[in-house]
Amino acid sequence: MSEDTLPISEKLKVIKSTTIYRTERWWSAVALIDSFGRKQIAVYLWTNKDGQWKRKQKFVVHNSREWSQIQEAIQKLMPDLG
Repeated sequence: MSEDTLPISEKLKVIKSTTIYRTERWWSAVALIDSFGRKQIAVYLWTNKDGQWKRKQKFVVHNSREWSQIQEAIQKLMPDLG
């Protein structure tokens, strides 16, 4: 696997992706994927264990309406971050 290839299941087709951050131990990225004929945006977090990237978390956004709801909820909480 090249450094640019995300460790995502071969059953899913990565259309586009952006790495958020990557260290020796952690890797986070956002990917537009084709999941069995349906496009989704997924936020991934992997951890490197014994030289192998293993998925720790995956969060999927299915459509723009859902994203708007998520974005609105996050914006309400942002002022509390300080």
